[in-house]
Amino acid sequence: MSIEPSNETATNTTSDLMTNADLIHRFETDTLPQFHHADHVRLAFAYLSEYAPLEALQKFVAALKHYATARSKSQLYNETITHAYFFLIRERMARDAGAGWDEFALSNADLLVWKNGILTRYYREATLQSDLARSVFVFPDRCS
Repeated sequence: MSIEPSNETATNTTSDLMTNADLIHRFETDTLPQFHHADHVRLAFAYLSEYAPLEALQKFVAALKHYATARSKSQLYNETITHAYFFLIRERMARDAGAGWDEFALSNADLLVWKNGILTRYYREATLQSDLARSVFVFPDRCS
């Protein structure tokens, strides 16, 4: 999911002070000054707050691909990472229905960690870095 990986774990991101609709609009119009992993999580949260899950996923993926392509970094888009994080966020939102971003971020800090983050519980690194995982969603291959 991350186009420009960062090791930040703080919940204060560029996007924290925006409404969901503002964040989506600014991302889709490429007017955010920076965009790191925690911002990806915030953006997925925004799409899931504004749209039904499958529509949110479609819009989120299209926006991420556009963002990456605009920076000549389309090769960094990873379908497995994007979908895995997206549905982890969706599940967590369902478990704590009605939580706003601030509460969600505090309760789910593990989702905001990029390096050695939550996906290491479910995937081998080689799987996530594979061409297959970049192009289609691959089911988890690590059993804990």
